[in-house]
Amino acid sequence: MSGIPILITGATGYIGAQLVFGLLRQFGATVRCRVTVRSGSDSAIFDSLPVEIVRADLHDPMAIIEAVQGAEVVFHCAGLIAYTGNFRNRLYETNVIGTRNVVNACLAANVKRLVVTSSIAAIGADEGLESNEQSTFNERQRRNPYMESKHLAELECLRGVAEGLDVVMVNPGVVIGSGEGKNAPGSSSNEVLRMIYQGKLPFCPVGGTGFVDVRDVTDAHIAAWQKGTCGERYIIVGESLTFRELFAHIKALPGSRAKSPVMVSGALAVAVGAGGEFWSLLTGRPSFISLESIKQASQETRYSNRRSMQELSITYRSFADTLGTVIA
Repeated sequence: MSGIPILITGATGYIGAQLVFGLLRQFGATVRCRVTVRSGSDSAIFDSLPVEIVRADLHDPMAIIEAVQGAEVVFHCAGLIAYTGNFRNRLYETNVIGTRNVVNACLAANVKRLVVTSSIAAIGADEGLESNEQSTFNERQRRNPYMESKHLAELECLRGVAEGLDVVMVNPGVVIGSGEGKNAPGSSSNEVLRMIYQGKLPFCPVGGTGFVDVRDVTDAHIAAWQKGTCGERYIIVGESLTFRELFAHIKALPGSRAKSPVMVSGALAVAVGAGGEFWSLLTGRPSFISLESIKQASQETRYSNRRSMQELSITYRSFADTLGTVIA
């Protein structure tokens, strides 16, 4: 068979699925896509697509080695998002050890390029300063189990570079928006935006962060494959907004029932964070709300996207355009 052989991990997830759609749309028969799917996971979104499915779990290094065999390019999009302390070990096993397994498999298979989905969570963030790719990860961030896991995963990537592997890291902000595919995986971030629009979420942290359209994230992964510099990372953020500004954008939409938010700080922030921790312990499910995530959300962090625009030629969609795909 002709075509560049490409492996995508995490293809049944929000970002990974959109990357598969994007690769097939842009390159057609000039690429051959293989995707890893865990045993028991639903792969129905690929039923009508020219995609090879391989049953493999990140925690099984031999299965990952077999999946990578023959691939020229690997996109590692698989990962776990959780912020509560009870998920610390699982975050390490999936995001760090899982990335280690992918890096080792790529080294063994002489893969030409590995593109890794990282996060702005791995970027150094200091109050009042604009973060860029060189910003140093700090001690305060290490207390957040998700941020620490993404930071350590990047160190695995850099270890791979030191051993001769061509690796590029993509660091999206909070990914929102709707992409391709009628039954494509959704995003909890989109659900939060809809809750604000419906007036069901009145609380708002006092800080801010970076947001980006999932379509721009797809474009960035492909550009990182074709144009990125080995060993480097690229912040992928369309807009840096305070959460108050986010509420204002949504409140201005036609039909919005969003109200002026109650700002979460001090004792209320601790109570909300503790509630997220308790809910996660009770249900065994990951939560975006925790003591450490509330602390992080209380800090206003802005992210520079200049490098991605200059080196990857990324053109970001407007925030209004993105919101329109979420709230129609």
